[in-house]
Amino acid sequence: MNGFDHDAAILAAGRERLADGWRQRDLEVLWHPCTQMREHPHVLPLVPIARGEGEWLVGMDGRRYLDAVSSWWTCIHGHAEPRIAAAIARQAATLEHVILAGCTHAPAVELAERLLAIAPRQPGRAPLAKVFYADNGSAGVEVALKMAFHWFRNAGEPGRTKFVALENGYHGETLGALAVGDIPLYRRVYAPLLAEALFAPSPDAFLAQPGEDAEACAHRAADALAALLEAHRGEVCALILEPLVQCAGAMRMHHPAYLRRARELCDAHGVLLIADEIAVGFGRTGTMFACEQAGIAPDLLCLSKGLTGGSLPLAAVLATQAIFDGFLDDSRERAFLHSHSYTGNPVACAAALASLSIFDSDDLLARNRATAAAMGERATALRAHPGVVDVRQTGMVVAIEMAHDTAARDGTAVEIAGGRGLRAYRHAIDRGVLLRPLGDVLYWMPPYCIGDEALDHLADVTRSAIDAAMG
Repeated sequence: MNGFDHDAAILAAGRERLADGWRQRDLEVLWHPCTQMREHPHVLPLVPIARGEGEWLVGMDGRRYLDAVSSWWTCIHGHAEPRIAAAIARQAATLEHVILAGCTHAPAVELAERLLAIAPRQPGRAPLAKVFYADNGSAGVEVALKMAFHWFRNAGEPGRTKFVALENGYHGETLGALAVGDIPLYRRVYAPLLAEALFAPSPDAFLAQPGEDAEACAHRAADALAALLEAHRGEVCALILEPLVQCAGAMRMHHPAYLRRARELCDAHGVLLIADEIAVGFGRTGTMFACEQAGIAPDLLCLSKGLTGGSLPLAAVLATQAIFDGFLDDSRERAFLHSHSYTGNPVACAAALASLSIFDSDDLLARNRATAAAMGERATALRAHPGVVDVRQTGMVVAIEMAHDTAARDGTAVEIAGGRGLRAYRHAIDRGVLLRPLGDVLYWMPPYCIGDEALDHLADVTRSAIDAAMG
């Protein structure tokens, strides 16, 4: 070993000791989300991260990891985006926070204006007109659910207390959001605490019957939704759904025809439509918002995750003027008194404004279409793998469904559930890619800045991860 190699080995050993030290300190004090903590440290080793660079994460041991999942689908522009960081610094030096009850500030107003200007529009329908801020996606869903219920109560229809949601859907893990979710592992334990919801069949194209294409599958599910709404006429206040992609539900995808039918059915039954675009909004599906691909607009639109480019927690619920007007009265009981301490935080709003500006300055939607095509080319090659039963794509979301260890097509996948998913995850981490499977489904949901070389690496590691998982 020459002197250079010797010094490099000493440096690497020092970095590994540093990483190990942080792993131990972590396990002494932290309780991690979506984790059976008994799996740490041996089954699911922690990966101590020092910094981020675009589509890459850099570990404390110096290793680089491609963030193939945008850190839970949030970092749409990549890590440490300098324009967002600069906006955060400027705002933090001026006004870091102020109560939004009775006060206002420029970033909250300007962001609301920008969001309403780009929100989905539908000919002949009143546009979304007001913005209510919350702290995260689950909190945003809670806001929308409470608004829908309360609006009907104010309108003199207190019997409309039920929500309709989709099988295999996911909207968060607070109690209200969990009540309209259908991922058994998340909701089963808490079922006694949850409000009752009605679940309509998912339009998931993976569940298409023999000879049925994705559009026909969507119409069949819409027919079932029609029957459900008819059976509960006058009882339902809102339908909540994830447009185009049920993300936590194993990245199952559906045809836009379902959204058009859902909009028509909600109108026919006097039901509000809540679009949960927390994961699929801001360019992820190929358009700024997924609803645009169906040419429809919801009554309430939930946004979060990519809203700030993954830099800070923030959610927004966009509502129509009619919903807003339904709360105007001399009685405070008719007012929407929901609140969060950090509602409309100025620094988070400034980050969101910087993120939206990048879409314009970088012509990001056009660039995303090219990146999505490149992702699709690499994913297509995986269709022939004997361990793969389906490859599907919507914009910059690609899902590779492996042959299942257990019951195949029930949509009950959960993150790194074990077996093949766990083997694939560990294999990929060892090769510098952060893949976080949903059960037996590997998926690509990378930052928009990902380049061809990184995509090649992602595809190569995914293929070898499937080999390892199936082995």
